[in-house]
Amino acid sequence: MAVGLTRTPNFITRLPVIRSVSSSMADNTVRIAAAQMTSINDLTSNFNTCSHLVKEAVAAGAKMLCFPENFSFVGAKDGESMKIAEPLDGPIMQRYCSLARESNIWLSLGGFQEKGPDDTHLCNAHVLIDDTGNVRSTYRKIHLFDVDIPGGAVFKESSFTEAGKNIVVVDSPVGRLGLTVCYDLRFPELYQRLRFQHQAQVLLVPAAFTKITGEAHWEILLRARAIETQCYVIAAAQAGKHNDKRESYGDTLIIDPWGKVVGRLPDRVSTGIVVADIDFSLIDSVRTKMPISEHMKPLEFWNSASS
Repeated sequence: MAVGLTRTPNFITRLPVIRSVSSSMADNTVRIAAAQMTSINDLTSNFNTCSHLVKEAVAAGAKMLCFPENFSFVGAKDGESMKIAEPLDGPIMQRYCSLARESNIWLSLGGFQEKGPDDTHLCNAHVLIDDTGNVRSTYRKIHLFDVDIPGGAVFKESSFTEAGKNIVVVDSPVGRLGLTVCYDLRFPELYQRLRFQHQAQVLLVPAAFTKITGEAHWEILLRARAIETQCYVIAAAQAGKHNDKRESYGDTLIIDPWGKVVGRLPDRVSTGIVVADIDFSLIDSVRTKMPISEHMKPLEFWNSASS
């Protein structure tokens, strides 16, 4: 069953979301949750929000909770993110490791400000922590957001971020995971490699899409990546106004391998979690009935076709 949990000042409501899984499939499913939040430039406040969301995910029976990009900190001024950047064994990440261990849940922490190779660059790191509090894997964002948005702001992520160079796939209780971050979503080659070269079943896309780009492209890109790869896509999103200068689109989504939205919060900018079941039988069925992996042409074919 898929449900959405949205937090209001005094209570949590549990709402049905789109699809249910029959009892006959129950033994071949596992529950995952994705968070939506509005991070600010306060490490303690953001951690407290994350802690509440972890409790909700555990209560809902999720084995993993996925947080959005910049879950722990969103700077209000230039240079703030650089000032708080830490190595993965620093106190910020270790606090989240303790949270995972104490709550007995895996955490996907997308967009952590990891201390970079010099004093002027950090790494945009997607860190996966297991239920014993150990860092299982780290992906560093490959595609950096250097964009002049029509009618919006100008971003130059490469001015303070070192681009990653490695594809990361890791096995987990919710399937074989392909790790990405936000702007990566616009580059289907990465997702193709995660699926067809590294056998990913679930693609994680923690993000902080702008309001303008989110309205135009967020859902259609996510559904396209799910359809093209025949994977579940888990897209945890930042939402709402972080400060006077920055606003995120929100709309945390869970999408199945057929491209169907199976989890969505009823409020696009509220703080809360959405929960859905990863159905391994559905993954197998979609891939068997439409065997695109068998029909793909190798790189050599295209090289010869273009000559």
